[in-house]
Order: sequence, then C-alpha cells, then structure tokens
Amino acid sequence: MIWNEKAECMSASEKEELQLKRLQVVVKKAYENVPYYRKRLDEAGVTPNDIQTLEDIEKLPFTTKSDLREAYPFGMFAVDTDDIVEIHTTSGTTGKPTVSGYTRKDLEIWGEVVARALSMAGGTKKDIVQNCYGYGLFTGGLGVHHGGQKLGCTVIPISAGNTQRQIEIIKDFESTIITCTPSYAMYIAEVLEREGVPKEDIKLKAGVLGAEMWTEEMRNEIERRLGIDALNIYGLTEIIGPGVANECMEKDGLHIFDDHFYPEIIDPKNLETLPEGEKGELVLTTLTREGMPVLRFRTRDITALQHGECACGRTNVKMDRITGRSDDMLKIRGVIVFPSQIERALLKIPGMEPQYQIIASRPQHMDELEVQVEASPNLFSDEVRHIEEVKRSIEKHIHDEIGLRVTVTLVEPQSLPRSEGKAVRVIDKRKLS
Repeated sequence: MIWNEKAECMSASEKEELQLKRLQVVVKKAYENVPYYRKRLDEAGVTPNDIQTLEDIEKLPFTTKSDLREAYPFGMFAVDTDDIVEIHTTSGTTGKPTVSGYTRKDLEIWGEVVARALSMAGGTKKDIVQNCYGYGLFTGGLGVHHGGQKLGCTVIPISAGNTQRQIEIIKDFESTIITCTPSYAMYIAEVLEREGVPKEDIKLKAGVLGAEMWTEEMRNEIERRLGIDALNIYGLTEIIGPGVANECMEKDGLHIFDDHFYPEIIDPKNLETLPEGEKGELVLTTLTREGMPVLRFRTRDITALQHGECACGRTNVKMDRITGRSDDMLKIRGVIVFPSQIERALLKIPGMEPQYQIIASRPQHMDELEVQVEASPNLFSDEVRHIEEVKRSIEKHIHDEIGLRVTVTLVEPQSLPRSEGKAVRVIDKRKLS
C-alpha cells in the first residue's frame, strides 16, 4: 500500500523542481530568522540568492550536534515560541540535549511521513499498532503516535517497558503491528518462547523497528521467531524524529521521504560530497519544517544512496541499512570495527542468541577486544569441552568478519542486560583509563 502516491511516486524532474523550490525557501527562512545561520552563511560569503540549483547546497555550511547544543534551548527556532506547540529533546547523556521544536504544520508533516512508514508495513485503519517506543521527550513514541492516528490505525500508547504487560496486550488486544527497537523485539520473542506462546497464537504481522543499528541477520532472526515482516525505520530528533526513511516490503534499502528531507553523502574526513552508491556519512537538510529548519546536518551515520524506481513503485531515493556511525566505530590495533560486524558474525552461527556486549580495553598499552556472548541454556549445561569448541567457533567467525583476533567469553543465559530502549552494545574502557 502506498499512502501518498503523488509524493512517493513522482518523476525525477518533478522531484528536483520541488526540492529546489523548497530548498530556496528554507535557506531564506533560516537566514532571516535564525541568528546562528545568518552568522554562518555570512562567514561563508553565501546568501539565500546563491541557491540557484540543487548542487548549490554544497555552498552551505554543515550543522553539527555541537552547534545545536550550543543553541540550547531555543536558539535554533525560526518562529516565536508562541507558535511552537510541541518540544522534544535528545537524551543529553553526553552533554546538553539538542532541542527540537514543532509548529502545528510540523506536526502535520511528521504525521504524514510516519503514516507513509506504517503504510509500508501494510498498515491501514484496520490495524492495531502496539507502540512500544518511549513517550515523553524522546521523539519515538509520539512520532509513531501522530503517524498511526493520521493513517487511521488504532494506536496503543503502551510505551517502553513492562514486558509482561506488553505480552498480555499483544495477545488480548490482538495487535497487528509492533513498533520498538530491534533488540526489544528480540526480547519480546524470548519472553513469548519462555512462556510457551506459539507465534501462530498472536496476530502480529509486521514490526516497524528502529532507533538502533541492526543487521540483516537480526532481521531474519526476529522474523523467524515472531512470524512477522520486520522493517527498518530511520529518523533522528534533530531532523524530525522517526519517519525520515523506512523500508518497504522489498527490504532493499530505506525510502527517504525526500520531498521533506534532502539527503547527501559526504566523506567524513574531507567533507566532500560523494557520488551515488559510495558509502559515507549521511547529511540531511529539512525542506519543509517551520519551527526549526536544519541545514546540512551531519548525522554521523554511515550509508550510501541509490536512486531509481523501486519494485514497489516508489521513486524516493533509498539509503542502505546503516552499517555504523563515524563517531561510534572502534579502532582496535589500527582496524576499524563496527558493532554490527560482531552481530553479523554471531548470527551466522546456528542457534546462537544475538545477546552480546563488546568490551574494549588497553592492558599493557595494547588494545584488546572482548566479546561477551550469552550461551543458550542447553549449551551452558553441556560439558566443558563442547563449550570450548563453541567459544573457538565464535572467535573464528568474528575473526573472519573483522580481521582481528578477539577474546570471546560465554556468559550465563539471561545475564547480559536487556534494554527496553536502545541496547548498549559497546563499553570502551580505554576512555576511562
């Protein structure tokens, strides 16, 4: 199902004409109403009139998370606070949070793009959406809520946590679509299995899963254990929240809603724009937001873009699955390692649970990597020799994936922390020493 055929299936020439018109408007709005952008554009010697083609976007300065933090709380707003009807923030775990303000029109746009995302999962007004993203200042819960209501679905605002209650609601309310992080979807599958609830006894047909990186192998495991289509949703607070992009049922990249968000890929080292198909850092510009226009925001997410019509009929540019972040990759003895590579290696081993934690340390001034992996209950009851064989097998799979030898520690079932939000996969002790 396509929610907005005119917007999602327009020709390349129509799309580019619309994008340029909206880009010119948003640059002018930012320059005239946001002191930060006026200062940055003046420093770069750029005026709104210099934006005559889409390629001229490269003349604009980048915006970073640090820039948004420095503007805390309302320095990036382009309208009076009287016109802001909703505010969200990031967690602020590594400093001041970034703040995102929405006008009524912004909320309509947000509802529109999330409605498109839910439609890609087969959502209609007949569906019951169990929304397990956190409500409150985090954008996940209310973002999905706005979109589900616009689509006409019945939305259950259950939020994150209380897994036992989540299971009851899935069964009693016959929820058909679940929205949460991939790691929480896996945890729900674990609990259902532990309680002896067959996947055939629940009505879930699709999951719209995001807010953390996950692999194709993780998707396969979730789909197998819950009996659903698991689709990837992408978004970030600084741009709007969830609904920047989503997978369709082809599961071959995420459609960016590029009539509202203009994407670029840059080399994170020299900041030069990369050609189509090359992997680099995703940069996004909001084309329609009123309350807080954002120009060329460096997301730090590593991906590539692909243009052309999808088999589903949509013509939105697609982004590949996020493989890592330019600011969360680990450099171990000169080798770049992303957590997703470890997950991919683990899930290639039959019967292995995707519950793991990566610990980087530096004993004797040499980088070391330990991967703690939960053993299955059956394995943990096996004899020591078999456990050692499994351990060596995991170490070999990870070595083949990343080219580094790591130490694998098998830990007891259910001993690693479960997350109802974003899973904490990496502990870098080198930063503490």
